[in-house]
Amino acid sequence: MDDTTLVDRFLRDGFVKLEGAVAPRVAADCARLLWRETGCDPDDPATWTRPVHWVGGMAQGPFAAAPNSPHLHRAYDLLAGPGRWEPRYSLGTFPLRFPHQDEPDDAGWHIEGSYLPDGESWYFTNLRSRDRALLMLFLFSEVGPEDAPTRIRIGSHLDVPAVLEPYGEEGVSGLAIAPELVAASDHRPVALATGSPGDVFLCHPFLVHAAQPHHGVRPRFMAQPPLLPAAPYELSRAGGDYSPVERAIRRGLGQPG
Repeated sequence: MDDTTLVDRFLRDGFVKLEGAVAPRVAADCARLLWRETGCDPDDPATWTRPVHWVGGMAQGPFAAAPNSPHLHRAYDLLAGPGRWEPRYSLGTFPLRFPHQDEPDDAGWHIEGSYLPDGESWYFTNLRSRDRALLMLFLFSEVGPEDAPTRIRIGSHLDVPAVLEPYGEEGVSGLAIAPELVAASDHRPVALATGSPGDVFLCHPFLVHAAQPHHGVRPRFMAQPPLLPAAPYELSRAGGDYSPVERAIRRGLGQPG
């Protein structure tokens, strides 16, 4: 899609899907390394004994290459602002979901926290999305409607700023405001983050989303790292040079964006 369409869709929906943003060979290498970490046999479902395998610490070459394609760098510039994001050389922790009779207990609607204040046990976020420029979903397997795709409330990023505003710069944990987030975005239609290996969803950090149980036959391999900011987002910039992320926050507060 062209730059204007990408930005307009992001402002409206809170996310854009970039098909084939990671090269096929890179995506395949990432999947191969992830399978190795699980200890499971991709050809033997009898070895898939848990509904979720959490895999972290993956910093091999493919995981450094995946978030750094020219296509993705261009999109980061468009959405977060040129010079306002930090390159990534890993993809964080992977929740690898497998078909299983037991259902995981992490399927509630939420936004991602991004920083941990002293003395707190749950991650916080604030109105300027401290320490998170974007939420990103990297697919490393085929993900259909039955393969536990992430659920997304379309446009919910515009409902969240008003919920966060009373908490000021200190912010609040996502757990504490989960009921408010659910209520504020309950009217939104739902999309599923389906796609093929190498597809990437770039999401506003305030997009309300949720996991779901796996009812398909193929494991779902996905990463959900943040794009880190080079500087905090600002909601009152001299000259009005707002990024689309900032513009959406301002719109959610009823300000020009």
